[in-house]
Amino acid sequence: MPDQERQILFELAEAVRASRPVVLATVVGTRRSTPRHSGTKMLVFEDGETSGTIGGGEMEARVVVAASEALSDQRPRLLEYALVDPRRGDPGICGGEVKIYLEPYMPRHTVYVVGCGHVGRAVVDLAHWLGYRTVAIDDRPEAVTSEALPHADERVVGSLANLGGRIEENASIVLVTRNVDLDALVLPEALASPARYIGVMGSTSRWRAVATRLTEAGVQPGDLERVHSPIGIELQAETLEEIAVSILSEIIQVNRSPAGEPEPA
Repeated sequence: MPDQERQILFELAEAVRASRPVVLATVVGTRRSTPRHSGTKMLVFEDGETSGTIGGGEMEARVVVAASEALSDQRPRLLEYALVDPRRGDPGICGGEVKIYLEPYMPRHTVYVVGCGHVGRAVVDLAHWLGYRTVAIDDRPEAVTSEALPHADERVVGSLANLGGRIEENASIVLVTRNVDLDALVLPEALASPARYIGVMGSTSRWRAVATRLTEAGVQPGDLERVHSPIGIELQAETLEEIAVSILSEIIQVNRSPAGEPEPA
C-alpha cells in the first residue's frame, strides 16, 4: 500500500477514536485516462476539511458535496463520473471514467442513562450489546461502580450537569430515576441539551406531576413536548430485560426516523 493511502487510513482510525464524523472516499474503478488510480483515498470531514486527494478540480469538489450528504443521511454511495466533455456537465476532460465509493464513519450513538437502579442497569447492558456508547449517571456513588455497571463506557456521580454540557447532538437521554424530585431536577438539564431523544420512566400520573412542577418553574410547554413519557414502546413488558427492550426500541425508532419527520405511531 502506498504511503499516502496508509497515512489516510491512520487518520481515519484517529477520527473514529476521536468520535469525529468523516467520510472515506476511495477510487474503486477507472477506465482510460483518469487523474488518480484505483485505491486512491481521501478523507472528507464534517466541516468540509479534506485530507489527501482523488484528483482535484471540479470532480473532487463534487465528491466533497456528496460526502457532506453522506454524513447527513449516514448512507454510503457510489459515484460515477465521465471525464470527457465539460460542456455536457462532465467534471473534467481527462478522457476517462472513474467510480468513487463514499463510506461515512459516524461516532457511536451515545445513550445517557440517569438512574442506575435495576432498570437503568438493564438499559445500559442492552445498549452496550447494541453497540452504543453508554454513560451511566447516578447521585449515589455505590450505584455507578465498575462492579455494578461493567458495560458502561463512562460512569458519572451526580447528574447531567456534571457532564459540562458535552452531550452530543442526536444523543439519547433515558431518565429512570427513583422519584419525581429527581426527574424535576434532571429534566431541565436534559432539555438544555441537543439530545434528539429524551425519555422519562413512570406512569402517566407521575409524568403529569413532573410536567406541572416544571411548568410552574418556567419550563415552556413546547420544550416538554420533546419528552417521551411514559418511556418506551408498548410491549406489555414485565421483566427488567423486556422494559429495556421497550426503551431501546423507542430510541431506535426515533433515531431511524429522518430528522424533521414525525416518528412512526
